[in-house]
Amino acid sequence: MNVHDSEKVRGTLIQKGYQQVHAVEQAGLVLYNTCSIRDKAEQKVFCRLANFKKQKAAGKIFGVLGCVAQHKGTEIFDQAPHVSLVCGSASYNDLPALLDRVEAGEQRVEGLRLDTDDTFETPLTRRDNPYKAFITIIEGCDKHCSYCVVPFTRGPERSRSSWSVLEEAERLATQGYSEIQLLGQNVNSYCDPSATGMDFAQLLAAVGRVSGIRRVRFTTSHPRDFTPDIIEAIDDNPVLCDQVHLPVQSGSNRVLARMEREYQREEYLECIRLMKHARRDIAIGTDIIVGFPGETEEDFEQTLSLLDEIEYDSIFSFKYSPRAGTPAANYQDAIPDTEKSRRLALLQEKQRRIQLRRNSALIGREEEVLVEGRRERSGQWIGRTTQNRVLNFSAPRADLSELRGSYCRVRVTGSGPNSLVGVLVAKEAAPAFHGFRILQ
Repeated sequence: MNVHDSEKVRGTLIQKGYQQVHAVEQAGLVLYNTCSIRDKAEQKVFCRLANFKKQKAAGKIFGVLGCVAQHKGTEIFDQAPHVSLVCGSASYNDLPALLDRVEAGEQRVEGLRLDTDDTFETPLTRRDNPYKAFITIIEGCDKHCSYCVVPFTRGPERSRSSWSVLEEAERLATQGYSEIQLLGQNVNSYCDPSATGMDFAQLLAAVGRVSGIRRVRFTTSHPRDFTPDIIEAIDDNPVLCDQVHLPVQSGSNRVLARMEREYQREEYLECIRLMKHARRDIAIGTDIIVGFPGETEEDFEQTLSLLDEIEYDSIFSFKYSPRAGTPAANYQDAIPDTEKSRRLALLQEKQRRIQLRRNSALIGREEEVLVEGRRERSGQWIGRTTQNRVLNFSAPRADLSELRGSYCRVRVTGSGPNSLVGVLVAKEAAPAFHGFRILQ
C-alpha cells in the first residue's frame, strides 16, 4: 500500500514539472514516505531525517509523507526543523497546491485532513511495474484493534464505487497490465457506495472478468469479514490467484480479546477450513504479533500450535511495539524485550521448518510464473506463481530472449524455505481476451 502511495505522489509531481532522480544529492525536493504501523519504522524515519539535516544548507526542500506524517502531524516540524512539508495520505491530491506554498517560501506547510472521501487514486499515478498494477478499493479502518494506529492515520473506512474500480481495471488492461492487486487496510470490508451495491466477493469476481487481466490478487483481509463467497469466487475463476493473506495476530483467545480483534480462534479456524476445503489449492499467509502485553507462555504456545494446525505457506511476524494513542500503549503488563525476541525466534524457526516442508512437496510440479526480472550473476529468471511463491528458474540459451512480463511454464526442481528453483518448460502466449462490459 505504501509502494502504491509513492506511485501516486510520483505521478502528481511529474505532472507538476518535477523530474525523478536517483540520489538525494541530485534532488532539490526530497519526500520521505513513511509507515507508522511499528515503532521501529517510526524511529527509522527520524533517524533518516537527522541524516538529511546537513543538506538543508544546500537549498534542498524536505517533506514527510504517509502515516508518520498523519500520526505525528506538526510535531515533526519541532523534531526536524529542516522539514518544510508534512502531508498525510488523504491529502496527496492537494500536493501541487501544498508545494506551491513551499516553493513560495513557507517554512511549515501541512496537509493533514482526514475528513474526505477523495483518498484513493490520484489522477496521474506513475506506476513502478509495467505488468502489475495496484488499485485501492477501500481506504481506512473501522476495526479499532487496541494496538493499531491505522484508524488514526488512514481514517474511517471509505469504499470506491464498483464502476470506478472496474473502469480503472479495464484501462490498465488496455495499457498492457496483466496482474491487478486490489488494496485496502481491510480489503474484504469493501462496501460499494454506488447503486450497484457490490460486496467484496462480487467486485473480486467482476475484476476477474475484465478483458486482458490474467491475475487478480488482494490484500489485506480481516477475518471478521471473510465470507464463503470469497472462496467461491476464487474457485470459479482461475484468474483470481489461489492465495489469501489472512492476519490472525495471535492463537490465544485471551490475547485476541485484549487486542480487540473481534473474533476468536475458533472463528478464524472456520475461515481456514473454507480455504482448505476449496477446490483449488489456496496458499495461506498471515501476520503474527508476539509479546503482546500480558501474553503468557501458555498464550504463546497456543500461537505455536496454530502454526502446526494450519501450516501457513508464509507469515509476517513481529515483536509487539506500543503505539502512542492506542489503548494497548497503556497496558501495564509489558513483556521484556529479551523475552519477545526469544518467542519471535522460536516462532520463526517453526515457520521456517513448515515452509521447507511445504515447498519441498512442490518439487516436480509445473507452475505458471509471471516473470519479473533476471539475476545476471546467477543467470536465473525471477518469477512468481499464482500462489505468490518466488520461483527462480534457468532457461536454455536459445530461450534467453526477453522474458520479463511473460507467463512461463516452469518445472520445480528444488526448494528452500522462501523460494523455489526450476527450469523453463515453455513460454506461453498471452490468453485471449474473454470480455467484460462495464455498466455504470
